[in-house]
Amino acid sequence: MDEDKRREPPLSAGGRIRDAVPARPPLYAIGGAGATAIAANVGIVYLVGAGPGNPELLTIRAANVIARADVIVYDRLVAREIVALGRPGAQRIYVGKARSNHTLPQHEINALLVRLAQDGKHVVRLKGGDPFVFGRGGEEIEALVAHDIPFEVVPGITAATGIAAYAGIPLTHRDCAHAVTFVTGHLKDGTMNLDWPALARPGQTVVIYMGLLGLPILCRELVAHGLPPTTPAAIVQQGTTAQQRVVVATLADLPGRAFDARLAPPTLIIVGEVVKLRDKLGWFHPEPGRAAVRPASLAAD
Repeated sequence: MDEDKRREPPLSAGGRIRDAVPARPPLYAIGGAGATAIAANVGIVYLVGAGPGNPELLTIRAANVIARADVIVYDRLVAREIVALGRPGAQRIYVGKARSNHTLPQHEINALLVRLAQDGKHVVRLKGGDPFVFGRGGEEIEALVAHDIPFEVVPGITAATGIAAYAGIPLTHRDCAHAVTFVTGHLKDGTMNLDWPALARPGQTVVIYMGLLGLPILCRELVAHGLPPTTPAAIVQQGTTAQQRVVVATLADLPGRAFDARLAPPTLIIVGEVVKLRDKLGWFHPEPGRAAVRPASLAAD
Protein backbone atom coordinates (compact mmCIF):
# COMPACT_ATOMS: atom_id res chain seq x y z
CA MET A 1 0.00 0.00 0.00
CA ASP A 2 1.43 3.37 -0.99
CA GLU A 3 1.46 6.52 1.14
CA ASP A 4 -1.59 8.11 -0.53
CA LYS A 5 -3.77 5.06 0.10
CA ARG A 6 -2.75 4.91 3.72
CA ARG A 7 -4.01 8.46 4.16
CA GLU A 8 -7.42 7.87 2.56
CA PRO A 9 -10.36 8.24 4.97
CA PRO A 10 -12.21 5.04 5.91
CA LEU A 11 -15.29 4.09 3.86
CA SER A 12 -18.62 2.81 5.07
CA ALA A 13 -20.26 -0.30 3.59
CA GLY A 14 -21.99 1.87 0.97
CA GLY A 15 -18.77 3.47 -0.17
CA ARG A 16 -19.36 6.77 1.62
CA ILE A 17 -16.79 8.37 3.86
CA ARG A 18 -17.57 7.59 7.49
CA ASP A 19 -18.33 10.45 9.79
CA ALA A 20 -15.32 11.32 11.88
CA VAL A 21 -15.52 9.99 15.42
CA PRO A 22 -15.45 12.97 17.80
CA ALA A 23 -12.40 13.06 20.03
CA ARG A 24 -12.98 12.10 23.63
CA PRO A 25 -12.58 15.16 25.84
CA PRO A 26 -9.68 15.17 28.32
CA LEU A 27 -10.49 13.89 31.76
CA TYR A 28 -10.43 17.30 33.38
CA ALA A 29 -13.26 18.38 31.08
CA ILE A 30 -15.56 15.55 32.10
CA GLY A 31 -18.02 16.55 34.77
CA GLY A 32 -21.00 14.95 36.36
CA ALA A 33 -23.61 15.47 39.02
CA GLY A 34 -21.90 12.85 41.17
CA ALA A 35 -18.47 14.50 41.14
CA THR A 36 -17.08 15.25 44.59
CA ALA A 37 -15.25 18.50 45.23
CA ILE A 38 -11.85 18.11 46.86
CA ALA A 39 -10.73 20.60 49.47
CA ALA A 40 -8.14 23.02 48.15
CA ASN A 41 -5.68 22.30 50.96
CA VAL A 42 -5.82 18.51 50.83
CA GLY A 43 -2.63 16.66 49.97
CA ILE A 44 -2.11 13.50 47.93
CA VAL A 45 -0.97 9.95 48.64
CA TYR A 46 1.33 8.08 46.26
CA LEU A 47 1.12 4.32 46.75
CA VAL A 48 4.58 3.28 45.54
CA GLY A 49 6.02 -0.15 44.85
CA ALA A 50 9.67 -0.30 45.92
CA GLY A 51 10.45 -3.51 44.03
CA PRO A 52 11.71 -6.89 45.24
CA GLY A 53 14.75 -5.77 47.25
CA ASN A 54 17.49 -4.49 44.99
CA PRO A 55 17.25 -0.66 45.08
CA GLU A 56 18.40 -0.44 41.46
CA LEU A 57 15.13 -2.07 40.38
CA LEU A 58 13.11 0.95 41.52
CA THR A 59 11.17 2.64 38.70
CA ILE A 60 11.94 6.19 37.57
CA ARG A 61 8.44 7.34 38.50
CA ALA A 62 8.85 5.94 41.99
CA ALA A 63 12.20 7.71 42.46
CA ASN A 64 10.67 11.00 41.32
CA VAL A 65 7.72 10.98 43.71
CA ILE A 66 9.91 9.84 46.62
CA ALA A 67 12.25 12.76 46.02
CA ARG A 68 9.36 15.26 46.25
CA ALA A 69 7.51 13.75 49.22
CA ASP A 70 6.78 15.60 52.44
CA VAL A 71 6.31 12.31 54.29
CA ILE A 72 7.53 8.78 53.50
CA VAL A 73 5.60 5.98 55.20
CA TYR A 74 7.58 2.80 54.61
CA ASP A 75 7.45 -0.94 55.19
CA ARG A 76 9.93 -3.35 56.75
CA LEU A 77 11.54 -4.79 53.62
CA VAL A 78 12.12 -1.54 51.74
CA ALA A 79 15.87 -0.97 51.24
CA ARG A 80 17.27 1.96 53.18
CA GLU A 81 18.85 3.23 49.94
CA ILE A 82 15.33 3.78 48.61
CA VAL A 83 14.10 5.56 51.73
CA ALA A 84 17.21 7.74 51.54
CA LEU A 85 16.05 9.10 48.15
CA GLY A 86 13.66 11.39 50.04
CA ARG A 87 14.71 14.99 50.47
CA PRO A 88 16.51 15.88 53.73
CA GLY A 89 13.51 17.64 55.26
CA ALA A 90 11.04 14.84 54.55
CA GLN A 91 9.48 13.07 57.53
CA ARG A 92 10.05 9.30 57.58
CA ILE A 93 7.60 7.03 59.39
CA TYR A 94 8.27 3.31 59.77
CA VAL A 95 5.15 1.11 59.82
CA GLY A 96 6.72 -2.27 59.03
CA LYS A 97 5.17 -5.61 59.86
CA ALA A 98 6.72 -8.94 60.78
CA ARG A 99 4.86 -12.09 61.78
CA SER A 100 3.07 -11.34 65.09
CA ASN A 101 4.90 -8.02 65.35
CA HIS A 102 3.13 -5.09 63.71
CA THR A 103 4.42 -1.58 64.33
CA LEU A 104 0.93 -0.32 63.51
CA PRO A 105 -2.21 -2.36 62.80
CA GLN A 106 -3.46 -1.96 59.24
CA HIS A 107 -6.44 0.18 60.21
CA GLU A 108 -4.10 2.62 61.97
CA ILE A 109 -1.87 2.83 58.89
CA ASN A 110 -4.96 3.64 56.83
CA ALA A 111 -5.95 6.37 59.29
CA LEU A 112 -2.39 7.76 59.28
CA LEU A 113 -2.39 8.16 55.50
CA VAL A 114 -5.74 9.92 55.60
CA ARG A 115 -4.66 12.26 58.38
CA LEU A 116 -1.38 13.21 56.69
CA ALA A 117 -3.13 13.98 53.41
CA GLN A 118 -5.82 16.01 55.17
CA ASP A 119 -2.98 18.07 56.64
CA GLY A 120 -1.98 18.98 53.08
CA LYS A 121 1.04 16.66 52.86
CA HIS A 122 2.37 14.93 49.78
CA VAL A 123 2.69 11.40 51.14
CA VAL A 124 4.58 8.44 49.69
CA ARG A 125 3.35 5.10 51.00
CA LEU A 126 6.34 2.90 50.19
CA LYS A 127 5.83 -0.84 49.92
CA GLY A 128 8.06 -3.74 48.93
CA GLY A 129 7.35 -5.33 45.56
CA ASP A 130 4.12 -4.09 44.00
CA PRO A 131 1.45 -2.54 46.24
CA PHE A 132 -1.36 -4.47 44.55
CA VAL A 133 0.21 -7.93 44.92
CA PHE A 134 -0.25 -9.05 48.55
CA GLY A 135 0.67 -5.53 49.65
CA ARG A 136 -2.70 -4.45 51.09
CA GLY A 137 -2.66 -1.55 48.66
CA GLY A 138 -6.31 -2.04 47.84
CA GLU A 139 -7.28 -1.73 51.51
CA GLU A 140 -5.35 1.50 51.89
CA ILE A 141 -6.85 3.02 48.77
CA GLU A 142 -10.34 2.12 49.95
CA ALA A 143 -9.67 4.24 53.04
CA LEU A 144 -8.42 7.14 50.89
CA VAL A 145 -11.45 6.96 48.62
CA ALA A 146 -13.79 6.96 51.62
CA HIS A 147 -12.28 10.31 52.69
CA ASP A 148 -12.00 11.84 49.19
CA ILE A 149 -8.19 11.82 49.30
CA PRO A 150 -6.47 12.07 45.89
CA PHE A 151 -4.03 9.25 45.20
CA GLU A 152 -1.80 7.73 42.55
CA VAL A 153 -0.57 4.14 42.31
CA VAL A 154 3.03 3.69 41.17
CA PRO A 155 3.50 0.00 40.31
CA GLY A 156 6.67 -1.83 41.29
CA ILE A 157 8.45 -4.95 40.13
CA THR A 158 6.72 -7.56 42.20
CA ALA A 159 8.65 -10.14 44.21
CA ALA A 160 7.45 -12.98 42.00
CA THR A 161 8.78 -11.59 38.73
CA GLY A 162 11.90 -9.93 40.10
CA ILE A 163 13.08 -12.78 42.31
CA ALA A 164 12.28 -15.47 39.76
CA ALA A 165 14.31 -13.57 37.16
CA TYR A 166 17.30 -13.24 39.50
CA ALA A 167 17.02 -16.92 40.42
CA GLY A 168 17.15 -17.90 36.75
CA ILE A 169 13.65 -19.42 36.82
CA PRO A 170 11.27 -18.22 34.08
CA LEU A 171 7.74 -18.28 35.41
CA THR A 172 6.37 -19.37 32.04
CA HIS A 173 7.88 -21.51 29.31
CA ARG A 174 6.18 -23.03 26.29
CA ASP A 175 7.54 -26.48 27.09
CA CYS A 176 6.42 -26.71 30.71
CA ALA A 177 4.18 -23.90 32.02
CA HIS A 178 1.28 -22.14 30.31
CA ALA A 179 -0.04 -20.37 33.42
CA VAL A 180 1.17 -18.79 36.66
CA THR A 181 -0.67 -18.67 39.98
CA PHE A 182 0.32 -16.34 42.83
CA VAL A 183 -0.81 -17.26 46.33
CA THR A 184 0.07 -16.20 49.85
CA GLY A 185 1.14 -18.83 52.33
CA HIS A 186 0.02 -16.69 55.27
CA LEU A 187 -3.65 -15.83 55.12
CA LYS A 188 -5.42 -13.10 57.06
CA ASP A 189 -6.66 -15.47 59.76
CA GLY A 190 -3.28 -17.19 60.12
CA THR A 191 -4.33 -20.38 58.33
CA MET A 192 -3.07 -22.01 55.13
CA ASN A 193 -6.45 -23.04 53.79
CA LEU A 194 -5.69 -22.75 50.06
CA ASP A 195 -7.46 -24.09 46.98
CA TRP A 196 -5.23 -27.15 46.82
CA PRO A 197 -6.90 -28.88 43.81
CA ALA A 198 -6.42 -25.72 41.72
CA LEU A 199 -2.80 -25.32 42.82
CA ALA A 200 -2.02 -28.97 42.01
CA ARG A 201 -3.10 -28.75 38.38
CA PRO A 202 -0.35 -29.68 35.91
CA GLY A 203 1.15 -27.29 33.38
CA GLN A 204 1.42 -24.26 35.62
CA THR A 205 3.87 -22.50 37.90
CA VAL A 206 2.80 -21.77 41.46
CA VAL A 207 4.47 -18.92 43.33
CA ILE A 208 3.95 -18.71 47.07
CA TYR A 209 4.60 -15.54 49.04
CA MET A 210 5.27 -15.69 52.80
CA GLY A 211 5.25 -19.47 52.87
CA LEU A 212 8.43 -20.47 54.70
CA LEU A 213 6.84 -21.44 58.02
CA GLY A 214 4.10 -23.35 56.23
CA LEU A 215 6.46 -25.06 53.76
CA PRO A 216 5.93 -28.62 55.10
CA ILE A 217 2.15 -28.18 54.87
CA LEU A 218 2.41 -26.66 51.40
CA CYS A 219 4.49 -29.50 49.96
CA ARG A 220 2.44 -32.20 51.69
CA GLU A 221 -0.89 -30.85 50.42
CA LEU A 222 0.29 -30.31 46.84
CA VAL A 223 1.39 -33.95 46.72
CA ALA A 224 -1.81 -35.13 48.42
CA HIS A 225 -3.85 -33.35 45.75
CA GLY A 226 -2.09 -34.80 42.76
CA LEU A 227 1.34 -33.32 42.09
CA PRO A 228 4.13 -35.92 41.91
CA PRO A 229 6.56 -35.84 44.87
CA THR A 230 9.31 -35.37 42.26
CA THR A 231 7.86 -32.02 41.10
CA PRO A 232 10.71 -29.46 41.03
CA ALA A 233 10.49 -26.71 43.62
CA ALA A 234 12.71 -23.88 44.83
CA ILE A 235 12.82 -21.45 47.70
CA VAL A 236 14.67 -18.13 47.37
CA GLN A 237 15.81 -16.04 50.34
CA GLN A 238 16.38 -12.27 49.93
CA GLY A 239 16.09 -12.50 46.16
CA THR A 240 17.68 -9.85 43.89
CA THR A 241 20.08 -8.75 46.67
CA ALA A 242 23.69 -9.60 47.47
CA GLN A 243 22.36 -11.98 50.13
CA GLN A 244 20.28 -14.06 47.71
CA ARG A 245 20.25 -17.79 48.44
CA VAL A 246 18.45 -20.38 46.34
CA VAL A 247 17.60 -23.91 47.43
CA VAL A 248 16.38 -26.21 44.65
CA ALA A 249 14.79 -29.57 45.41
CA THR A 250 11.54 -31.48 44.88
CA LEU A 251 8.26 -31.25 46.77
CA ALA A 252 9.32 -34.37 48.69
CA ASP A 253 12.54 -32.93 50.06
CA LEU A 254 12.25 -29.13 49.88
CA PRO A 255 11.15 -28.68 53.53
CA GLY A 256 14.15 -30.64 54.80
CA ARG A 257 16.57 -28.86 52.46
CA ALA A 258 15.26 -25.45 53.50
CA PHE A 259 15.58 -26.37 57.18
CA ASP A 260 19.14 -27.61 56.71
CA ALA A 261 20.03 -24.37 54.90
CA ARG A 262 18.68 -22.36 57.87
CA LEU A 263 16.70 -20.09 55.59
CA ALA A 264 14.82 -17.16 57.09
CA PRO A 265 12.23 -14.68 55.78
CA PRO A 266 11.83 -13.00 53.40
CA THR A 267 11.53 -15.94 51.03
CA LEU A 268 9.63 -16.83 47.86
CA ILE A 269 8.68 -20.37 46.87
CA ILE A 270 8.37 -21.49 43.23
CA VAL A 271 6.82 -24.83 42.30
CA GLY A 272 6.72 -26.30 38.80
CA GLU A 273 8.71 -27.77 35.94
CA VAL A 274 10.24 -24.34 35.17
CA VAL A 275 12.47 -24.75 38.24
CA LYS A 276 14.54 -27.31 36.27
CA LEU A 277 15.65 -24.52 33.92
CA ARG A 278 17.68 -22.83 36.66
CA ASP A 279 20.64 -25.11 35.92
CA LYS A 280 20.91 -23.61 32.44
CA LEU A 281 19.53 -20.11 33.00
CA GLY A 282 20.93 -19.11 36.38
CA TRP A 283 22.88 -15.90 35.81
CA PHE A 284 22.96 -13.95 39.07
CA HIS A 285 25.81 -14.87 41.39
CA PRO A 286 26.15 -12.52 44.37
CA GLU A 287 29.72 -11.37 44.83
CA PRO A 288 31.41 -12.49 48.07
CA GLY A 289 31.95 -9.56 50.37
CA ARG A 290 29.59 -7.30 48.47
CA ALA A 291 27.90 -4.70 50.68
CA ALA A 292 24.54 -5.83 51.94
CA VAL A 293 21.28 -4.19 50.95
CA ARG A 294 19.76 -3.56 54.35
CA PRO A 295 16.06 -3.01 54.96
CA ALA A 296 15.33 0.53 56.04
CA SER A 297 13.91 -0.75 59.33
CA LEU A 298 17.46 -1.68 60.37
CA ALA A 299 18.87 1.76 59.60
CA ALA A 300 18.71 4.82 61.80
CA ASP A 301 16.45 7.56 60.48
